[in-house]
Amino acid sequence: MSQSNSPFLDLASLAALARLRFVARRHIEGPYSGRHRSRQKGGSGEFVDFREYSGSEDLRRLDWKTYSRTGKAFVRLHQEETNMLCTLAIDASGSMDLGEGETNKLRYAKFLTTALSYLISLGQDQVGLAVLGEKLLEDMPPRSTSQHVVTLQRLIEKLETKPTTRMSDSLEQLFQLGRQRGVLLILSDFLMEDLQETFSVLRQFRHRGWEVITLHLIHPDEERLPEALACRFEGLEGEGNVDCSPDAIRVAYQRIFEEHLSTVRQMALASNCDYRRVSTAVPYLEELGELLVERNG
Repeated sequence: MSQSNSPFLDLASLAALARLRFVARRHIEGPYSGRHRSRQKGGSGEFVDFREYSGSEDLRRLDWKTYSRTGKAFVRLHQEETNMLCTLAIDASGSMDLGEGETNKLRYAKFLTTALSYLISLGQDQVGLAVLGEKLLEDMPPRSTSQHVVTLQRLIEKLETKPTTRMSDSLEQLFQLGRQRGVLLILSDFLMEDLQETFSVLRQFRHRGWEVITLHLIHPDEERLPEALACRFEGLEGEGNVDCSPDAIRVAYQRIFEEHLSTVRQMALASNCDYRRVSTAVPYLEELGELLVERNG
């Protein structure tokens, strides 16, 4: 496949994970054959897409007209054949801009989703992208062509946060697009005003038969306040600044933050979504490896 020059794509490091396919745990729908379980027992035979010839398929599946016109080998994909469709949904709210360097939450999400897009397409599955804010900021339906994956990775590279405290409306927009069932993998810190509404929409995805995976991103400074005599806490979503001593609020903050973590986990599990807490202090390749092993287990 074509390769982007994204700074968030480390092919040498991903080589060790290439044998671990990102798999769906539940029955899914998709547009061509693979190793995932399908809801469909048959199909209409309707053409839906092309995929580059991998060298292993029956030559009778090649689209010879396309080959004669372009000199490139593609396989025609039909509706009755099944494989996974995965949408990577990234929270682009202001709170995701917390942290410096590799521990910045949005930057961490960029590394994870870029790596996942590569591994998912490597497994000949289809990958898409949704960027979530107060509205749906970007929407790329899942596909498997190499150019699609490169375009998706470039969009991830350019992502910037927006000063919003809501996400449910953008998820509702994505839901209303009414695509085939697949896997929705959402990366968020879930620091939002409409947390209940957000999980209400995720329940709609589950009721429609989607598999939903929630990766709850947490920066180490959120897990424990820094040691300092005085700090300025800056609101990333328009809340303003607060000057205070971390020691003066440490106990109350810890209680409130632990309640937040517990609430998000309980809401995810109650909505029949997979839940995984992810600290940006842990190298993303380590988290990705554990996620893949867990899903292949």
